[in-house]
Amino acid sequence: MSEENQFTFENKDYRKTYWHTCSHVLAQAMKRLHPDVKLAIGPSIDNGFYYDFDTPAPFTPDDLAALEAEMRKICKEKLKLERFELPRAEAIKFMEEKGEPYKVELINDLPEDAVISFYKQGDFTDLCAGPHLDSTGRIKGNAIKLTSATGAYWRGDSKRKMLQRIYGVAFPKKEELDAYLAQQAEALKRDHNKLGRDLEYFTTVDYIGQGLPILLPKGARVIQLLQRWIEDVEQKRGYLLTKTPLMAKRDLYRISGHWDHYLDGMFILGDPHDETKECFALRPMTCPFQYQVFLNRQRSYRELPMRLGETSTLFRNEDSGEMHGLIRVRQFTISEGHLILRPDQL
Repeated sequence: MSEENQFTFENKDYRKTYWHTCSHVLAQAMKRLHPDVKLAIGPSIDNGFYYDFDTPAPFTPDDLAALEAEMRKICKEKLKLERFELPRAEAIKFMEEKGEPYKVELINDLPEDAVISFYKQGDFTDLCAGPHLDSTGRIKGNAIKLTSATGAYWRGDSKRKMLQRIYGVAFPKKEELDAYLAQQAEALKRDHNKLGRDLEYFTTVDYIGQGLPILLPKGARVIQLLQRWIEDVEQKRGYLLTKTPLMAKRDLYRISGHWDHYLDGMFILGDPHDETKECFALRPMTCPFQYQVFLNRQRSYRELPMRLGETSTLFRNEDSGEMHGLIRVRQFTISEGHLILRPDQL
């Protein structure tokens, strides 16, 4: 990359560093306006940044507007970002004195030989590995936009506390932010979650549950036509249709490896830790079920390749913050195929 592009958004590393520094500006603005809020984490992501906060109430649009205004002030202050390190004991004490329990937990979970670094900008200091811009003045204050606030479990664990996550985006020029927001507005008009409801393809009901959509008559008809077409095409291409159970005993998932590696992602029927009683789980995928078709009897190499297909309804215990429309749900149906073949048939 040319030297002139090194400090532009064409450089992915610079873009991530810019957005990560924005997350620290957001956290500083939060502590100025709401000193009692506890800080969690604030990384850059593919399309901006976010910061997770422990707060008693969800953030409103007015809260986001106030935070944006404070962020612009911090950018105008041109605060220098200074990195420093502390030994583990001092780092823990430092964050305990600031009343930041999530930071203390993060420090305690670091490896024994980890370098524990902080970044200070004016009256604000955060635990962070970096890197960052050298000054908040590098950030264009009027090209920052806090886009949404949503719930997010601490460390993605549904057994931990629900935090409030604020998403944001920023650009070096206001014109770039305006263009991005216009593009997002156009995309929202075409969002399947909106169109699908407007066209009466599907709906969701709170007392049925998140990620459990109801296909309305129009949507159900589309699914029916798609499924018929898929199964007919697969049959013409040599696939053998299977229909397997929606659940199985934990014994099957132990063989497949799901029980040891994917237990939290499954819906369990029974006590998973009581070995004296049968325990079942709804299937998160069809692989171990369909393979039983091949294992049903002794097979000849001449029977291979064996192409097994099924329009499979699956169940996955997704976190509430990850679900959206029909893209991430807890029950869904896919055309799932498994091919069993000889190495020379690859």
